[in-house]
Amino acid sequence: MNFNSLFRKKSVGVTLQQGGDGEHSGLNKVLTVRDLTFFGIAAIIGGGTFSAIGNACFSGGPAVILLYIICAIACGFTALCYAEFASRVPVSGSAYTYAYVSFGELFAWIIGWALLMEYSIGNIYIAFSWSGYFTNLLDGFGLHLPEWLTINYKAAHLAFIDNKAGEGLIAWTNAPEIGGLKLIFDLPAVLVNVCITWLVYIGTKESKNISNLMVMIKLVVIVLIVIVGCFYIDTANWKPFMPNGFGGVMSGVSAVFFAYIGFDAISTLAEESKNPQQDLPRGMIYSLVICTVAYIILALILTGMVSYTLLGVTDPLAEIFKIKGVKWMLYIVSIAAVVAMTSVLIVFQMGQPRIWMTMSRDGLLPKRFSSIHPKYKTPGFATIVTGFVVGVPMFFTDENFILDFTSIGTLFAFVLVCGGVLMLPSQKNEDYTVETKGKFRLPYINAKWIFPLLVLISFCLIFYLAPDFFTSKFVFTSDTIATNLPMLVFFVLCIVVSVLSYTKKLSLIPVLGLISCCYLLTGMASSNWIWFSIWLTIGLIVYFLFSYRNSNLTKK
Repeated sequence: MNFNSLFRKKSVGVTLQQGGDGEHSGLNKVLTVRDLTFFGIAAIIGGGTFSAIGNACFSGGPAVILLYIICAIACGFTALCYAEFASRVPVSGSAYTYAYVSFGELFAWIIGWALLMEYSIGNIYIAFSWSGYFTNLLDGFGLHLPEWLTINYKAAHLAFIDNKAGEGLIAWTNAPEIGGLKLIFDLPAVLVNVCITWLVYIGTKESKNISNLMVMIKLVVIVLIVIVGCFYIDTANWKPFMPNGFGGVMSGVSAVFFAYIGFDAISTLAEESKNPQQDLPRGMIYSLVICTVAYIILALILTGMVSYTLLGVTDPLAEIFKIKGVKWMLYIVSIAAVVAMTSVLIVFQMGQPRIWMTMSRDGLLPKRFSSIHPKYKTPGFATIVTGFVVGVPMFFTDENFILDFTSIGTLFAFVLVCGGVLMLPSQKNEDYTVETKGKFRLPYINAKWIFPLLVLISFCLIFYLAPDFFTSKFVFTSDTIATNLPMLVFFVLCIVVSVLSYTKKLSLIPVLGLISCCYLLTGMASSNWIWFSIWLTIGLIVYFLFSYRNSNLTKK
């Protein structure tokens, strides 16, 4: 095996001919900028709004809005990098495709493997959250499912071990047994996955229409939540503003960042967009701005209505109105949550098959994954496989593990997207298509002096405001190495990127995107890194056993 062959790059010209020119993909090109913006909102406002935001507020208190702003800035820079890639390489595959033309095949495979977590595994968390709101809604109408059909096995087992009263313990006590094994699974989560898989299988147009309707419904309900919630705000709940310090704010990074990961799902729909080079960038940026404003307002409403200590639940928006005794809002919030999360399931379930389709075209997956259904014009086989990948793990895992696992994989993908833009050749390279009027172009701002100066100012501010910060971060014991080592690596990275910015005259926006995403990675727990490393190891084994030998670039 030639070491250099691991980083062989796929030419943009070949990539475009496989789908970006609109003639070779076989998919229906029906999506407009409004549809793409709505898909982005559908993916971003969902589990992050109706579930994960509660854990974030519980960790950081009212100051969690700072983390939303930090994540939004990081995602904003990343979205611009995505937009640059989407404009120059308007092909399905998201960050996987972009990594293939910038970093090479090995990194492309790693990104594709990481995106498997973002879309497929992330949908497991959404399905569990959807189930919680759906069962509450059924209870409100007097329909009660047995507890052993509304909770996952792992959560019920943990409740039994801890002897914790509630749904889990009841499920474990009353569940039927087959061969000594407790029959416990989340039936609503499993069924919604089956229904969404079928909907995505039969067509993009059908999915688009349903998703757009759901987006309009949940935006109206969010506005209603804000209006009603304003009447119950007690400003005393905003004090202390940062009850657990900045460390407490950063500890919610998994929950907050999970709220934003959906915007890149838009890039997987490139080949079904009518005008991808103009509409994809706009759809990403529009949806990100709208959703950031919505998250900040909702966080203030949540922490203003009740104490942040009461928000560590899976259904925080319902919980605040339950505490305040506003029963009529409970039904509206539950209905909105079901609608919102359904739309997220649709977008994510559409994204993953299209990434697999693109990887299959390149020979990195079996050819069957790139087959297009003759009637529905969708990647049918890949869609069905995605349904199984989402559905089967529901029987063996729980939502907390999935939340952390998904966020770290997505951040890793974002880092490579920002770095990939820095490695793209000049736009005058003949390998790119002819300039198109209205085509998005990432503005070039020379980072030679700006970024090193920003780093220097930041270090000076830390020394002035927190003089013990650096000395505490350079202490490595069995208790501190898990938190201090990532921060030390981040400091070194800042210095290295500063030098490269000066010597290579790098573009400022992707540099800021790279650094901000790397900073968010420092907030991940050591257990997240361990599981992510195991996941990547499995992916590399698959790559070397199958993908490397079957790659189209190997056959040349």
